[in-house]
Amino acid sequence: MARMTQRRKIHRFLLDDAASGHPVRFKEDVLAAEEPLEIRLNGTSFAVTMRTPGDDFDLVAGFLVSEGIIRHQAELVSLRFCAGERDGVQTFNVVEAQLRPDVPLPDTMRHVYTSSSCGICGTDSIEAVRKTISFDPSSDPLHVPVDLLAQLPDRLREAQAVFDRTGGVHAAGLFRLDGPEPELLCLREDVGRHNAVDKVVGWALRQDLLPLSGLVLQVSGRASFELVQKAALAGIPVLSAVSAPSSLAADLAAETGVTLVGFSRGKSLNVYSGRERVGLPRRALLEEARMGP
Repeated sequence: MARMTQRRKIHRFLLDDAASGHPVRFKEDVLAAEEPLEIRLNGTSFAVTMRTPGDDFDLVAGFLVSEGIIRHQAELVSLRFCAGERDGVQTFNVVEAQLRPDVPLPDTMRHVYTSSSCGICGTDSIEAVRKTISFDPSSDPLHVPVDLLAQLPDRLREAQAVFDRTGGVHAAGLFRLDGPEPELLCLREDVGRHNAVDKVVGWALRQDLLPLSGLVLQVSGRASFELVQKAALAGIPVLSAVSAPSSLAADLAAETGVTLVGFSRGKSLNVYSGRERVGLPRRALLEEARMGP
């Protein structure tokens, strides 16, 4: 976790201590790290994204899935850190992806800067963002008990080690809900919510698990168009968010067959598309099965 956080000396003002004449404290705080990562494809610079260092190979692999460049583990030959130094020290801020020779490169290499708050900056239009969906979430037969689905934000929060130290990162978690309790398969944290999702998708690609049929992606923030797109491109049938979706996210979810859940906060949740996948609480389902037809 060393590169994911940085320590910084700060002045902390405590207003309740103002009467004593000593309202200021000099202390050390822990911040979530944010550094640029240059992504190269077959030796050519493709994009630069701001991210929290850590799980960089997962990030690059997931980014390539989200860009519609690769779909399967076999299309990604290798990932490696390239030379990149600052003051004579390796920065580990340049990753080269070697693709299989038959994988076509993008028509135009982006050469753009992507901030940690935007995963699709630099694209020309919304139409350019609606990439071809290789997998079909709409055909996924997954049904999830609503009570297990409602547990996911708390399960995600419990596993956020970097957030515990900094309070400054988003998280994405991949869950299986076919047992008595939600099973967390992978969790990734980053200053950018889209980076956290890319890291999860990249982990799955490198494990040769795409498409991610029968699974639920839980995110710690809002559900944007880009997050729905990333879920659809990875074949994820259900995307659940703690906060609100955008109107375009709801439109894309309906178009691609992704069940979109928002405002999931333990006691309630809203379903914006794909209501048919969200079923009765697990206890009710078990009772129904016990009673028989």
